[in-house]
Amino acid sequence: MSFFSKSSDDFSPSKASQQAVVDNARVMDKSWEDIQKKTFTNWINNQLKQKEVAPLENIDTDLSSGEKLIQLLEIIGDESLGRYNKNPKLRIQKVENMNKALEFIRRRGVNLTNIGGEDIVDSNSKLILGLIWSLILRFSISEISEEGLSAKEGLLLWCQRRTTPYSRDFTIKEFTFSWQDGLALCGLIHRHRPDLLDYWALDKSDRHGNTQRAFDVAEQQLGIPKLFEVEDIVDVAKPDERSVMTYVAQYFHAFSAQDKMGVAGRRVGKLGQQIQQAWDMQHDYERRVQQLMSEIGGMQTTWNRASFAGYSDARRQLSEFEHYKSTTKRGWVAERRELDSLLGNIQTKLKTYNLRPYHPPSGLALQDLSSAWETLVNVEGERKRAISAYIRDMKESLKKKYANAAQQFQTKLNEISLSLVDLDGELQAQLDTVQDLVLRLEPLKNDLQVLEGLHQNCVDANIEDNEYTIYSVEDLLFECGLVTQTVLNKSAFIENQIVARGHTNITPEQMDAFTESFRLCDKDGSNSLNREEFKSALHAEGIEFDDNSLENIFTGASAGADEIDFDQFITFMRSQQEDRASPEQLIVSFQTLAEDKPFVTEADLYRGGLAPALVEYFKQVMPPKGDGYDYHQFVGNAFV
Repeated sequence: MSFFSKSSDDFSPSKASQQAVVDNARVMDKSWEDIQKKTFTNWINNQLKQKEVAPLENIDTDLSSGEKLIQLLEIIGDESLGRYNKNPKLRIQKVENMNKALEFIRRRGVNLTNIGGEDIVDSNSKLILGLIWSLILRFSISEISEEGLSAKEGLLLWCQRRTTPYSRDFTIKEFTFSWQDGLALCGLIHRHRPDLLDYWALDKSDRHGNTQRAFDVAEQQLGIPKLFEVEDIVDVAKPDERSVMTYVAQYFHAFSAQDKMGVAGRRVGKLGQQIQQAWDMQHDYERRVQQLMSEIGGMQTTWNRASFAGYSDARRQLSEFEHYKSTTKRGWVAERRELDSLLGNIQTKLKTYNLRPYHPPSGLALQDLSSAWETLVNVEGERKRAISAYIRDMKESLKKKYANAAQQFQTKLNEISLSLVDLDGELQAQLDTVQDLVLRLEPLKNDLQVLEGLHQNCVDANIEDNEYTIYSVEDLLFECGLVTQTVLNKSAFIENQIVARGHTNITPEQMDAFTESFRLCDKDGSNSLNREEFKSALHAEGIEFDDNSLENIFTGASAGADEIDFDQFITFMRSQQEDRASPEQLIVSFQTLAEDKPFVTEADLYRGGLAPALVEYFKQVMPPKGDGYDYHQFVGNAFV
């Protein structure tokens, strides 16, 4: 069995079945062999076309003289094989040509196992295909590398990566079945040249059409020749792997040609650019040195002109200085090092090409830059010390300003408190004094805002402790609130006492109770009650009024006022005291709860908002009637 022959399975249930297996193997063997011959012949002819060498017609016989093979090797190997026998007639001449070709192939790293010159001369078809495949691998596929893989694996990985956007339609797993619907070829073309083919408009089920379209576009637009027919890949049980790899490798080379052209162009132009680059580097050095020294001088000028407009401005300038050091200064440091390196590179390049050494103009030498740099470092130190000293002094000033303002504020609060303690004399005189204190409290709001601003200045300055005062903003806010409330309460108390003195028919105990209810319900300390506060005060006194009744009360008070003052409250409570014990009013109230029934139920009492304990009391003392209790009899019995 030759090196390139195929083996069959090793079992034979009968002669007939064994023969069928052999026949089938021969048919399949013939199929792949025919496709390979077509593919490899086309591949060879495309190489020979580069040197206008006549194409092969029969790969089995046209290579037997060795002449075409040598011509092919000189093209793909980019090397002359020297003298050889042209138009050989004798077998020995053909063998000599073939041995020269095989020796060149071995020297270029191709391992030819069990292939001799006589095998090719004698037109051994399978060995010829094996030889050509080895050449294709070596000169067309082996240079393909992707992530360290080479040859078949590298080409496969390249195809898989380039067709990732189309993975919903196909996945390339090998070089056989994955290519039968033409989508992989179309995907490769569209990924690199979407202007040549609209992949997304393809009919994915048209295997022949997609393959033919890829063949045509590749040949006409990309210069990739067809190596076999559409039927050779679509209409076979399993496409020939070597034929597919040979064809697909052309896509790799075609799409990488543009990059190779760019590399080649750069290499060709590099030599001619050396001298020009040297001059460009010199001009670049001078320009950058001038710019760097100008920027250094400009920064020093800015610092020399700088002044401070308070602590916040000093902090801003310090922040800018630190930002300068971490950005601009580091950029300058890097630029200085790069200039050192650039000047060295200029001298090296000039020496390499035996050009005259470069001497920077006066003022732009490295020594000049070093001198400017030393000056910059000294000015930086002075700048940092000036900012730090100013900030240190400003922090001390901020603490003292806050402490003085806090002490003055506390003194004002103390004076107002002492004035309250010293109140004496007639009620009206006391009221006048307290109202004067209320007026003295008003400016303290502005003082608090000033204090908060001074405190915020200390916070912004990161001052965590102030040894000049024990008063925090929170302390003063709290105490100011207490003093303010105390003054307002004192004012309301005196006003209420004046009112109470005018209501002589109310007992002192009642007046104290009314005053307490009024004070507790006056949530905002305004010495007046809104509707909800008034309603709460009535509840506190055990008096119930519906919303309409309350509205009537407010409507009658001062032509529809929104609030009831203390005098109006006391007047109203006195009127309630006068009729609180009226049996008629109680009958009307019970009748309202009972919804005009002659009896009142437990549910009626609860609906009226009575406490459970009070409801239980009524259930015990009221005479039963119907489904509830007789409130008429109860009221009649309760009053004389």
